[in-house]
Amino acid sequence: MALLIRCLFRVLSWMPLPLLHAAGWLLGWLSFALSGRYRRRLFAHAAQAGVSRRVALASVGESGKLVAELPRLWLGRPVRVDWQGAGHIEAQQTQGSGVLFLTPHLGCFEITAQAYAQRFGATHPMTVLFRPARKPWLRDLVAGARERPGLLTAPTTLAGVKQLIKALRAGQAVGLLPDQVPPNGQGVWAPFFGRDAYTMTLSARLAQAGGVRILLSWGERLSWGRGYRVHVCPFEPLNGGPLSADASAAAGQINRAMEALVRECPAQYLWSYDRYKTPPPAR
Repeated sequence: MALLIRCLFRVLSWMPLPLLHAAGWLLGWLSFALSGRYRRRLFAHAAQAGVSRRVALASVGESGKLVAELPRLWLGRPVRVDWQGAGHIEAQQTQGSGVLFLTPHLGCFEITAQAYAQRFGATHPMTVLFRPARKPWLRDLVAGARERPGLLTAPTTLAGVKQLIKALRAGQAVGLLPDQVPPNGQGVWAPFFGRDAYTMTLSARLAQAGGVRILLSWGERLSWGRGYRVHVCPFEPLNGGPLSADASAAAGQINRAMEALVRECPAQYLWSYDRYKTPPPAR
């Protein structure tokens, strides 16, 4: 089975992006039609954020594209990427400080790290945090596909956190998804679109490692398989001050920043993600 899936991924990686996105759109709607739980969660989370049913339905096809594009992004030829806000990265790098990139489950979050590595990784590598797959064969496939020149990976373990801190102190970049639900004991409850969600404290801890700058980024999936556009902007708390030293307050500040990004393109947010679930126990 493992060999079959590897071969399937390799074959799919040769396919044009428009064709993969078309297949992904169908896959998304098939999942929507077959799973009542999926539908309820998607509509409930979108409504919680004040997003219309029409926009929520538009996200169904985008969720399928998120899955279908992975073989091409992991194993295939580079795809077209435009930038909006790359100057913010260049400005931070000239200061020699580490840069923490925060990206929500919005658009294609795989492409943000890849595009950074291709453009900036030769001089300022990026390390991304990821949760290793439970199945060994899948773990090897994902790790091997994500690591490339200028892009390293760190597991969600104590050793991985130390790796992230070391990278930041060396003036490099780190990327993570702060709206991912952490294991129990590694987060706090903080509002996300008006409802308390268990939120990781790691992003705030990394930001306070000393001299670290925070940038927000997300990868917009362009229509008709035309590629992607990476958006980058500074992190600016609503109160105009710095990131709070209080864990709960800092988590709330970061959640509000993620909300602002999601509002830029709600049709590409992963509303089906179980954001408000009770945190799983630490493993």
